[in-house]
Amino acid sequence: MSSTGPSGAGPNGPGPAGPAADLGLRARKRAATQSALERAAISLALEHGYDRVTVDMICEAAVVSPRTFFNYFGTKDGAFLGGAPPQPTDAEHQAFVHGTGRDVLGDLVEMIAAAVADHSPDTELLRNRRMLIERTPELLTGETSRIAELEEHLVQLVLDRFHAQGRTETGTPDLADEARMVVALAGSVMRYSMQKWFSGGFTGSPGELLHHSLTLVQRLTETAVPAPR
Repeated sequence: MSSTGPSGAGPNGPGPAGPAADLGLRARKRAATQSALERAAISLALEHGYDRVTVDMICEAAVVSPRTFFNYFGTKDGAFLGGAPPQPTDAEHQAFVHGTGRDVLGDLVEMIAAAVADHSPDTELLRNRRMLIERTPELLTGETSRIAELEEHLVQLVLDRFHAQGRTETGTPDLADEARMVVALAGSVMRYSMQKWFSGGFTGSPGELLHHSLTLVQRLTETAVPAPR
C-alpha cells in the first residue's frame, strides 16, 4: 500500500507534486499566458484598429516579452486569430476511421465533441474575435484559409472511413462529394452551435450543445422525403 494519500501527501506532510502535476501547472500557465496575449491583441485592435497595433503594444498590455510572444505565435495575426481549436487525438481519429456504423455524420460530430468536452470557451473573447475578423479583410482571409485546411483534413478522414468500409470511387463515383457533404453538414452543426452559444440560448456544456444541434439535423434528415428522379 502506498504511503501517500490522494493529494500526494506523505506520512510527514505534503510531498512532491510529481511530474504529472508539474505538467498540469505548466499547461495552465501556458494557457493563461496565451489567453492574456489574445485578449490584449483583440482589445487593442478593436480600440485602435488592426493596422495600428504592434507586437510591442500587445506585449506591453499583456506584460510579457516579445520573445515570449513569438514562442506562442509565429506572427502578429496569430494572436488575433488565436491558437488552434482542441483537436481529436490520433486514437480518436483511428476510432472514427475504423468505425463500422452508418451514421458517419453523427460519429464525426461525436469526435469533435469529444475534443472540446473539457474545453470551456471564453465567450467574450470569441465574440470579440469574431467582431474583429468580420471587420478586417486580412484576418478574414486568414480565418477562411484555416477553416478550408481543417475541412480538407476532415474530408480525407471521412474518405478513409469509407475506404475502410470497402467503399471505392469505382463503385461510387461521387464518393468524394459525399465526404464533402458530410463535412459541410458537420460544419453547419458547428456554426449553429456557436451562434446559439453566443446568444446565450443554451446553458449546457459545448459538447451537449453539439449533441443537441446534431439531433436537430438528424430529425430533419430522417423525415426528409427523397426528391423524385
